[in-house]
Amino acid sequence: MMRKIKLIIFDLDGTLMNAYPAVEASVNFTLKKLGLPIQNKDKIRRAVGWGDRELLTQFVGERKVEQALKIYRTHHAQALKTGTRFLPGAKQLIGDLKRKKYQLAVASNRPIKFSLIALKYLKIKKYFDYILCADKLKHGKPHPQILIQILKRLKVKPQEALYVGDMTIDVQTGHRAGVKTVAVLTGSCSLSEIKPLHPFRIIKKISQLPTILDGFINVKGEHHE
Repeated sequence: MMRKIKLIIFDLDGTLMNAYPAVEASVNFTLKKLGLPIQNKDKIRRAVGWGDRELLTQFVGERKVEQALKIYRTHHAQALKTGTRFLPGAKQLIGDLKRKKYQLAVASNRPIKFSLIALKYLKIKKYFDYILCADKLKHGKPHPQILIQILKRLKVKPQEALYVGDMTIDVQTGHRAGVKTVAVLTGSCSLSEIKPLHPFRIIKKISQLPTILDGFINVKGEHHE
């Protein structure tokens, strides 16, 4: 059996897990501490995906962001342990892929400390061969550095990898790294936002990913859309 895809790289928030309740709680706790108006969950959700500094800057401004980050990060380390859940089908998918000997990695703009808290809380850290986050790099997504470094570390060619994310920046990152990207519609971006960027595939839920992977097995030549 020929397997064209060896490595599957996942975004976290909105792709494998729903940590929005934890983010919302931590953002509003921070805003309250700073005497600023709290924000509704939809506005916070739309601001997620670019890292916590970018997230907080949108609500507190550049001048207060350092102060806000200290409050937010202290609160968020605890909030993640109660406000994080698997998205439907994600836990089973990760286990199934590992049993099928795929290499698995995480590429997230969420800081490494909080990614690890969430992965340990969900008890899936052990399944990943490499976990890389934007705070360990010069550039975060949509710059391709995060995917390029994962490929290099795991010795996989771009055409042997698949990247799965939920946002327009994930699709942009995949395009720039030369990695086929599957967009899943369980995050903060809508179909109308993602579709114009032409990801390799668009799926409604993460449990549909195996169908795409099956298309790469025993196929002669490149598999195109």
